[in-house]
Amino acid sequence: MKVGTVTEIKQGEFRVGLTPGSVVEYIRNGHAVYVQAGAGNGSGFSDGEYTAAGAQILPTAEAVWETCDMIVKVKEPLAVEYPLMREGQIIYTYLHLAADRDLTEALLARKCKAVAYETIRDHAGGLPLLRPMSEIAGKLSIQTGARCLEKHMGGRGVLLGGAVGVPSGNIVVIGGGVVGTAAMKMAVGLGANVTILDTSVDRLTYLDDIFGNRIQTLYSTSANIQTAIAQADLVIGAVLIPGAAAPKLVKRAQLKTMREGSVVVDVAVDQGGCFETTRRTYHDAPTYVEEGIIHYCVANMPGAVSRTSTFALTNATLLPGVKIANMGLEAAVRADANLLPGVNCYAGHLTCEEVAVAFGMGYTPLGDVLGG
Repeated sequence: MKVGTVTEIKQGEFRVGLTPGSVVEYIRNGHAVYVQAGAGNGSGFSDGEYTAAGAQILPTAEAVWETCDMIVKVKEPLAVEYPLMREGQIIYTYLHLAADRDLTEALLARKCKAVAYETIRDHAGGLPLLRPMSEIAGKLSIQTGARCLEKHMGGRGVLLGGAVGVPSGNIVVIGGGVVGTAAMKMAVGLGANVTILDTSVDRLTYLDDIFGNRIQTLYSTSANIQTAIAQADLVIGAVLIPGAAAPKLVKRAQLKTMREGSVVVDVAVDQGGCFETTRRTYHDAPTYVEEGIIHYCVANMPGAVSRTSTFALTNATLLPGVKIANMGLEAAVRADANLLPGVNCYAGHLTCEEVAVAFGMGYTPLGDVLGG
C-alpha cells in the first residue's frame, strides 16, 4: 500500500502523523511511504531523516494525497483539503466529527474510509489512541491555567502552590478520566487544593484511593459544580463521551458566580466543549474573556509541545496503522473488533452512531455495509 503524511495546516499545529521511525516500520512491512517536504519540521524531523528512513519526499500536499492509498495525519482535514480526498482512500487521523458537520458531510460525499483515532478501542474498552494526547492535554491544562492566572495575563494574580503563610489556589477538575487524572497529578504536584467531580462513584473511589487526602472528591451534579467553581481559581473541563458531543455542564449563569480573573480551560473543546461559553481558539490567540472569566479553549493543546506529542501519538497509532495497511481496512476490522468503532465513515455511509445522533443524520452499522 502507498502510505503518506502531509504537513498539518491547522492553525498552530506542529505535530506530524509519521516519524522517521514510523516510516521504517511501514517499509519493513512492504509498503511505500511518501512524505510532504517539510512535514516534520515542526516536530524537529528533517526531510533528510525521512529519506534516510526510506520515504520518498514529494513537494506538495496535493502530490501526497493524489499518490497515496492511505493518509496518516494528526488533525482532521480542513476545508481546503476536502477536494483532495477521494473515493476509497483511507484517512487515518483524529476526526472529532460530532463537533464538525461540514467535515462529516465532506467525508460522506467523497466516499472516503475515515478512521478516527479517538474512537478506536482496546480490549478493556479504553481509547488507546486518544489516551496519550489526553494525558498531555491534562498536564498542559494545569501548566497553561497557571500561566493564565498571572496578573499580566489578565488573571487574578494567584500562585496555585501558594506561599508560606498564604493559601494555595483552588483547582476544580470536572471529569475524572485520563485528562482529569493527568491534570490532578500536575495540580497535586504544585501543591494546589484540588477538587474532582465525576458521575462514577467507582471512579471517584479509585481516585480517592490513589490521591488520598490530597484531593477532594465530589459527585458531579449541577449543584455541586456550582458550589465548587464559585471558589475556584482554575476550572478544568475534562469530560469525554467517546465519539459524541461533550455535554454543557457549566452554564453561563453558573460562570457568573466565579471570581473575576479566574480561569477555565476546556480540554473538551474538540468535541464542542463542556462550558456553555466555550468557543474554539488557537495557539496564537488562545484566550478570551466571558463574564469576567478567562477562557482557554485551544482545540489542539498538545500541538504546543509538538515533539513530545508526536512521539507519544505515533507510539499509539503505529501498530493499528500498519495492520490496516497490511490487511486492508476491511480485513483489519474483521480480524480486530477494536478497530471497528474507529471507522466513522465508509464509502458514503455514516458508521458512527454517536455522530449520527449529534447531527440527526442516518446511521449505518459498518457490519451492514461490509456484509459477511
